[in-house]
Parts: sequence; C-alpha cells; structure tokens
Amino acid sequence: MNSITELNRGLQDSPYACVRLGAALLVMTIGGVGMYGMAVALTPVQAEFGVDRADASLPYTLAMIGFGLGGILMGRLSDRFGVIVPVLIGAVCLGLGFILAGLAPNLPVFALVHGLFIGLLGSSGTFAPLVADISLWFNRRRGVAVAICISGNYLAGAAWPPVLQYFFSTVGWRATYIGVGVFSFLAILPLALLLRRRPPLPEVTSASAHARMMQEKPLGLTPNALMLLLAAAGVGCCVAMAMPQVHIVAYCSDLGYGPARGAEMLSLMLGFGIVSRLASGWISDRIGGLRTLLLGSALQAIALALFLPFDGLVSLYIVSALFGLFQGGLIPAYPMIVREYFPPGEAGWRLGVVLMATLFGMALGGWMSGAIFDFTGSYRAAFVNGIAFNLVNLAIVLWLLQRARRPRQLLAA
Repeated sequence: MNSITELNRGLQDSPYACVRLGAALLVMTIGGVGMYGMAVALTPVQAEFGVDRADASLPYTLAMIGFGLGGILMGRLSDRFGVIVPVLIGAVCLGLGFILAGLAPNLPVFALVHGLFIGLLGSSGTFAPLVADISLWFNRRRGVAVAICISGNYLAGAAWPPVLQYFFSTVGWRATYIGVGVFSFLAILPLALLLRRRPPLPEVTSASAHARMMQEKPLGLTPNALMLLLAAAGVGCCVAMAMPQVHIVAYCSDLGYGPARGAEMLSLMLGFGIVSRLASGWISDRIGGLRTLLLGSALQAIALALFLPFDGLVSLYIVSALFGLFQGGLIPAYPMIVREYFPPGEAGWRLGVVLMATLFGMALGGWMSGAIFDFTGSYRAAFVNGIAFNLVNLAIVLWLLQRARRPRQLLAA
C-alpha cells in the first residue's frame, strides 16, 4: 500500500503529468478538425457534387454520429490498453479519412468516409479518452487539468475554420483535405508517444472505504443507473446550449443585423467559453463536479432567458458573452463526476457514453430549434424550449446532490 501511495504521489501532479497535459491539449486541438472541417467545406462541397444544402450536410451529420459512438469504443480501448492505442488509431484513421475524402468521386463516398474514418475511428480517439486519461494523472488540480484538456475542442473551433477557409480559397478544398490528412497524421504521431505511459495505479488504503462504497453503489444507485442519469442530464443541458450556438447567426439575420454580426457573437460565445471552462475547473477542485454542474446549469438557464427580453444589437453582444461565460463550464464537470463516482478502470468508456449524450443533445437541440422556428415563424418558442430542457438538467443534478448526502451519513453511522 505504501509503495503505491508513494508512486502516485510521484506521478500525479508531477512535471511529467503537466507535459502529458500539454500533449493531450495539442492532440485534441489537431483532432478537432474532424468536427469543424465540414462546417467550412459545406458550400464548396455542395457546388462540387451539385446537391442541395440538406444532402451536403449529411457528411457532417454522419461524422458527429460516428464521433459520439466512437467515444465509447475508444474509451473501452483506453481502459484496457492505455490512451496511446485510441490516439494512434485516431491519428491513422483521421489522416486516412481526410485523404480519402479529398479523393472522393461522389457525395455518398464522401459522407461515408466522414462517418467511418473521420468520426467513428478518427476524431473520437482524440477526445473522450484523453479527458478520462488526464483525470487520472492529477489529484490536487484535477479540475483545472481536465478543463485545460477539454478546452482543446474549443481551440480547434477557433483555429481550424480560418486556416481551412484560407486554403480552400487558394488551392481548393480537395487539396486542402489531403494536406490536412497528411498534417494531422504527422503531427499527432509524435505527440502520441508522449502518452505511452500507463496512468498511476489507484491508491488503496483503509481511509478509502467511502470511495469504494461510492464506486460500488454510487449515490446509492447502480453504476449503470447513475451513468444513464448523467447522460440524460447531458442531453438536457446541451439541447439548451445548442439553441444560441447553432442559430445565433440566423437569429441576427432575422432581426436585421446581418450574418456577420451573428458570426461575431458566436465567436464571442466560444471565446468566453474557454474562459468558462478554465474557471469551472478551478471551481470543481473546490466544490466538486456535481455542485459545479449545478452552478453552471443555473447560470446557463438565466443567460438563455435573457435572450427573450433583450434583442438589441448591443444587448445581444452582452448576452452572448454571458451565455458563453456560463455554458462553457458545464462539459468539464462531467469528467469530474465520472472520475469521482466510478472506478478509474471504467473512466474511459463511461465518460464516452456521457459525452456521446452531450453530442446527441447538441444535435437534437440544433434540429429542434430549427423545427420550432419553421412551425412558429419565430425563435421565441425555441428559446423557451431550451430553457425547459435546461430545467430538466437542473432537476436531475439537484436530485443527485440530495442523494450524495446519504452515503456520508451511512459511513458516519
């Protein structure tokens, strides 16, 4: 026991753990091109294959579905063989996927490559497994470390679109896709070698009775029941989150401000979202993942409600910044909760399930908001729908927090 304790103290929160965190952040930022590439390529791909906008959006849809499902698969591989295995698979398949997509002769092949190689086997290996792995390498600063790592997703959203757009306009989308495939493989491969070491073994002492009890019956529930509740909470918060993120540009156009103002507001959201993620990590280290999730969910509901009475240009900029500042901290709370209530050996695949649910919530929220707008001719009902889903998230988290007190009472008895 003492040797394991000393080993953990020597590895967790160590300089090597910080180097590993930097490598994970870079891998996630590079791998994020699989999520944002098609958003930039939508118009040239539509013109290339001569299809309508709905058909041209199919590759993105398949990539996101594959990304979500792949998180579970890659999490399983990470739990069993270490995070280097899913990262290497992701590097190879992401590079191969972009090259094959750049050579695709028609839209069905192009869409299939996005779903299978870029989504399911590519970008998925550079997201959930890395977050779960980093949570095992930090103890005192775990929340901050997880928040830094998961910010790579937002950094990818800020960095890749302008780069892709520049090369699309200079060398064309096909050559750009092939170049991105080569670059992502060559860039991720050496970074993966920094991740080859397995995480520290879990510490086992007589003082860990509470932790063992929480992992066997987390919050008095079966592990699968808690995981499904967290997944439902993830759907609720991300349906609400998707409403402004997906439709703010169209909303500004409808108000007469133009799409450029909406794009600026979206950029403002993502920028403040990075600040929010880092802040939520600091907060999680002090009050825990569940309380941080409750705080972020309540603040997101307030910010979402502010879109209803305020639709002036200046006020929309302010509300967009507030929304980004509040919503960005929600997702990092889930890895903290998974790390606290599940065994380390199950962190990868269980976090993959929860993060897949958040992606499903984003996809569902974006579609529902558009459908509600088509039915009502206004985004007001779509904002109300987002607030309702946010309240579902709040209800689940409050119920889980209430149950969190019972194990402590039982342990004291």
